[in-house]
Amino acid sequence: MNALPENSWLSANWCNRWCGRLNVDGKYVKVRGYQKKIPFIYGIDFLTHDIPVGILAPSENIVAYTRFFKLLRTIKYPLQIVICDDIDALRPGLKDFYPTVKLQLCHTHYLENIRTHLNIRKDDRYRKFFNGLQPIFKQDLHPAHWQRLLQNLFRWWGHHDLRLQQILVDMMTRSNELFAFNYRMNKCPNTNNIIEAYNSHLQARLKSIKGFQSFQSAERWLNAWMIRRRTKPFTDCGEPFKHLNGKMPLEMSMKKEKSLPDFI
Repeated sequence: MNALPENSWLSANWCNRWCGRLNVDGKYVKVRGYQKKIPFIYGIDFLTHDIPVGILAPSENIVAYTRFFKLLRTIKYPLQIVICDDIDALRPGLKDFYPTVKLQLCHTHYLENIRTHLNIRKDDRYRKFFNGLQPIFKQDLHPAHWQRLLQNLFRWWGHHDLRLQQILVDMMTRSNELFAFNYRMNKCPNTNNIIEAYNSHLQARLKSIKGFQSFQSAERWLNAWMIRRRTKPFTDCGEPFKHLNGKMPLEMSMKKEKSLPDFI
């Protein structure tokens, strides 16, 4: 692992064919010297499934995300949109280094937060409202259509229940972040499912490790994990990514004039 290059150096020197749609998330890992698990924050380029950068940080705060976006800018990543959970600490760093780039909130997590807030699984009081809310989050729904659905829900439910009114007002206020994928660019996801799949692979590896002896050893291991993911050919991608099978993520983002690095 010591002999491997740093992941962002690999990105800066070998890659430039990213799509710019970046799924961002954090995976918490156990490191000696820290009372709680600390975040490993990384991004996955949606169309190539490549990992341009990833950082380990003492906590998931503004400083960590500022460092993350600064690193993205350093490797000249062509960021167009960030797909993520609702993370307040992410916004200042994004604004500093990519002031024109928009956010797309993960629909899966947004809906799950509403489901939890209304206790849908145990109480059927708001189940009908929630069922009426879900069609708004469908792919390829025209903006005028979801606005009409939202207005209808507000008319049927919002005038009679303050909790539901707050949810609907929040959706209207943050519509640019909830539906950016639909009318700002093609082939943009509205969930973080791809990075959640990577998180599950990472968790399987971390389970046997249990914890790291130091911050530096965790950084070294996570750097090796990113490079391993980038240089491991896909085998079971389904539609619309079947064309990736047999190819490495690094191959998909690599500069055309470059050949695969010798360390592979």
